[in-house]
Amino acid sequence: MKKPKLVLSVNQLRSRPPGAAMSAEDFAIYASYQINAGGLFVGTLKVIRKTDGRMLFPFQGAPVLGPYPSRQEAREAAVRHGELIVRSDIANPES
Repeated sequence: MKKPKLVLSVNQLRSRPPGAAMSAEDFAIYASYQINAGGLFVGTLKVIRKTDGRMLFPFQGAPVLGPYPSRQEAREAAVRHGELIVRSDIANPES
């Protein structure tokens, strides 16, 4: 079974008035999990800045989120990491 591909279309991009501060609503966090070869769970994460469509995570050399003994722990770790990326990008936006 193939996983569906997550796509952010141009219609979903958010426009922001010039000079307006970014907020958590300007980002999309997609968190899930996968089972690795050892039978443990690793978190999967995709973080996208909606204002310009830029994918902030994963990136080349991104860390593996896990492994964890349960699905719930892996997914929660992915969500926490996504929220950290969002807070960091709001504080220090990369262009």
